[in-house]
Amino acid sequence: MGVVSLALVVMLAEAAVEAPPASAPAPPPEISPPPLSPPIVSPQSAESTPGPPMMEDISVTADEPRYVAPTRRDKIGRIWAPVLVNGKGPFRLVLDTGATHSALTARVAREIGIPLDMTRTVMLRGATGSAEVPFVPVETLEYGDLLVEPKRLPIVPDALGGAEGVLGTDGMANKRIHISFRKDSITIMRSKGERAEGGFVTIPVKMMHGRLLVVEAYLGGVPVKAVIDTGGQATLGNEALRVALAEHRKKYNTMTPDEVTGATLDVQTGNRVATPALALGEILVRNPAMTFADFAIFEHWKLTDEPAMLIGMDVLGLLDTLIIDYRRKELQVKLRRS
Repeated sequence: MGVVSLALVVMLAEAAVEAPPASAPAPPPEISPPPLSPPIVSPQSAESTPGPPMMEDISVTADEPRYVAPTRRDKIGRIWAPVLVNGKGPFRLVLDTGATHSALTARVAREIGIPLDMTRTVMLRGATGSAEVPFVPVETLEYGDLLVEPKRLPIVPDALGGAEGVLGTDGMANKRIHISFRKDSITIMRSKGERAEGGFVTIPVKMMHGRLLVVEAYLGGVPVKAVIDTGGQATLGNEALRVALAEHRKKYNTMTPDEVTGATLDVQTGNRVATPALALGEILVRNPAMTFADFAIFEHWKLTDEPAMLIGMDVLGLLDTLIIDYRRKELQVKLRRS
């Protein structure tokens, strides 16, 4: 089974140096995942209290959502933002919190009248490899309170699951992104430092390499740096995490070969392994399997020597609402109920 990951880095400047990690909290108790079931998200509860209802079925309000598609049993959800490029559009750009810069497809560049100069290129880094691609000068990207002024945007292959480009993290400083999978809506506004409303769970994040969102998580009791990657379809882990997991529980040694295709269309082989519950703060995610390898993006981010993972839309798309507040450095999430 192949999966597609969209996390990308555009080499227009040197990456920021990662801040030293804070001391990790004590890991939450391990909860074994049910076999052969889709990912399930549930609030963590104390052992002395009854467990909450599990989210097993995802209701979809439309066959073709305009901007926000939830994850369901037969399809991975996506997040598209309606973005004006040079005042034209809007174009559906896939929101990618794992991308340092935005990008467009060649068709969009032609539609807004920007010629491609194949003699001038930038380095595009995806989850599975890198490639030199042409870029186009863009005067503005606009959506809500987001305004990105003159930029050089790379041209990405037209393999974005129906999107017309990538909306990366450039311009997201002090922004608040509100994504409702149930209401098929996305808004980007200036953060006013709002705390989470009732019914929401708060998950603190750290910033790495600029605005890369990292959660200090636990996979079956193994501490792991979890990168929030709304551009990736599938959740991926590095080899250090697979080894630590196998040492922690011998039953997770069984592997199945798998292939992952990245934004650059490079294909990298990995191993699909059954996994235990993933703890993100007070949230438990029961995911039956993920694909492990030292993917190119882990090497670029220097995350090969310690357990690390990319959390993709197979998990994030199970939520009812996802709020990313860059000013508060936290996620505010509301779970979807059956």
